[in-house]
Amino acid sequence: MDEKGNNRVVTISLTPPSLKDNTADADRLVGALKHQLGTDEVHIDLPLLRQIPMLLRKWHYRVRCVLFRDRTRHLLLGLDGPDANPAAGLAVDLGTTRVVLRLIDLATGDPLGETAFDNPQIAIAPDVLARIHHTDTPGGLEEIHRMIIDGLNAAIRELCDTCGLRLEEIYLVTVAGNTAMTHLFMGIDPHWIIREPYIPAVNAPDLLMAAELGMAVSPLARLLVFPSVGSYFGGDLISGILFSGMNRMEETAILVDVGTNAEVILGNRDWLVACAGAAGPALESGVARMGMMAGPGVIETVTVNPETRRFEYQTIGGLPPMGMCGSGIIDLAAHLFLSGMLDIRGRLVPEKCCERLKIVNDMPFIVVVPAEASATGEDLGMSQADIDSLIRSKAAMYTILRTITLSVGMELRELRKFYVAGTFGSFIRPPSAIAIGMIPDLPPECYTVLGNSSLGGATLALTQEDCMAEIEKIRNGITYIELNVNQELMNRFSASRFLPHTDPSLFPSVRVWG
Repeated sequence: MDEKGNNRVVTISLTPPSLKDNTADADRLVGALKHQLGTDEVHIDLPLLRQIPMLLRKWHYRVRCVLFRDRTRHLLLGLDGPDANPAAGLAVDLGTTRVVLRLIDLATGDPLGETAFDNPQIAIAPDVLARIHHTDTPGGLEEIHRMIIDGLNAAIRELCDTCGLRLEEIYLVTVAGNTAMTHLFMGIDPHWIIREPYIPAVNAPDLLMAAELGMAVSPLARLLVFPSVGSYFGGDLISGILFSGMNRMEETAILVDVGTNAEVILGNRDWLVACAGAAGPALESGVARMGMMAGPGVIETVTVNPETRRFEYQTIGGLPPMGMCGSGIIDLAAHLFLSGMLDIRGRLVPEKCCERLKIVNDMPFIVVVPAEASATGEDLGMSQADIDSLIRSKAAMYTILRTITLSVGMELRELRKFYVAGTFGSFIRPPSAIAIGMIPDLPPECYTVLGNSSLGGATLALTQEDCMAEIEKIRNGITYIELNVNQELMNRFSASRFLPHTDPSLFPSVRVWG
C-alpha cells in the first residue's frame, strides 16, 4: 500500500515457486494481493494473464501492481518492476469549449503534468445543441466523436512527452463532462437529449476499457465516465460535488457553477437537491462588448476611488488592456454602483460619471480605458445595454439561489459554506458579486473558490479507493428541482433586478459611497 493510503499501486514480494511449492504463477500473485488488499476477488484480464509468468521472473518475483477497485472486485491493470516510472492516471475535464487534462502519479496523487486545448468540435458548432443536430446527418456522430478522441490523443501524447512517460504507463482515465459531451465522447447517439421528453441514452455508463474508444493509453486501462442525473445535470457537476466534499458534510452547503446556465446544488451528507436555470448570457463575451475569456491583456480587476471616482484596473500579464473578463465586469458594475455612478435601477448617472460618459450608437457608454491607452485603439467600457444584460444575469442567479434554498425551508443567510466553481469561481471576488446582489451577503469566510471542480473531482477519483461507490451514492442521492416559471418565481426575479435588491435588508454590508 502506498504512503497516502490508497490501494491503486502496491508492491508485492512473492516467494518463488519450488518443487515444494508449485502454486501457479497467477494464483500466487492473486493470493498475495487478496491478503494485502483484504479483498475476496482480484480479476486479471487475459492479455495480462498471458504475460504474468514472464514478468514475474523478469523482476524476480517482486512486482509493482496497478489496481482499480470497481463495485465488487479489484482489477489488476498493470504489472511492472518496483523501480519503474510512475504509474499514471489521467483526469479529463471534458468541456464544451475547453478540454483540460491532468496526469497524476497514482501511488502518491502528485501531479505529473497538465495541459488544455480548445474542443475541436467547435469546428462543427460552438454550442452543444448544434453539435447534436450534426449527429443526425450521415456520418455526423462518428465524425464528431472522432474529433474529440483524436484531440485527446494528441494532447495525451504531448503530455506524456513532456513528463517523460510512455502512453502504456497510463492505467486509469476519469472523464467528467456534461451529459451531451459525454455522449459525443462515447460515440452514443444524443438525439433524444434535446427532444421531448429529453431523455439521455445513458445516465450511468459502466466502467469501460479505454481501448474501446481508441484512447492512446495502456491497452488494459479502465475508463470511468462520471454519471449524469439527466439531460441537464451532467457528470461534471457530480465531479464538482465529489471535489467539494459537501456530500460528506454535516452542515448544509451550496455549490454554484455558472456559465451560460447556473447550476446549483444544495445539501449535506443526508440529502442533496439540485437545479439549473438560465442565468442570462455567459459573463465572458456574452454580457459586454468588451467581454472575453481570461487571457493576457484582459482586465481582471477594476476599482473606483470613492472620492475621485478614478478608475484603476489590472490586466493579466500587465499588458495593455484589450478587453475584460467576467470578474472584471462584475468588479466594474459593483464599483460603479458603490461610487454612485450607477443607481439602484442599474442606470448610469450622468452627473456622477462626468466626462467618462459618452453616447455611442445612441446609447450611454461608460469609458473604463480610453482609446489611447487600450490595445485595441478603441475606448473600452460598458454600454447601458451591457449593464442591463448583466443585471438580468445577476437577478436570475440570485433568484435561482433563493428558490432552491426556500424549497427546503432555508434562507440564504443561514448558509455557512458557499462553494463557487468553474471559470465563475476561479476569478470572481465575492465582495463585488455581493455588492450587485448576485450572491448572498455572507461573511467572506463562508465563500470557498473551487476553481475547476470538474477536473478536481476527476483527479480525486483517480486515487480515492471507494470512488465508484461514492460517485454512485452522490448521483442516487440527488433530487432534481424543475424551475418552473410561475408568478412567485417571476416576483423574485423582478425584485432582484435592482442593485443590490429591492429589499436592502438582504444585503446589510453593502454601502454606497456616492
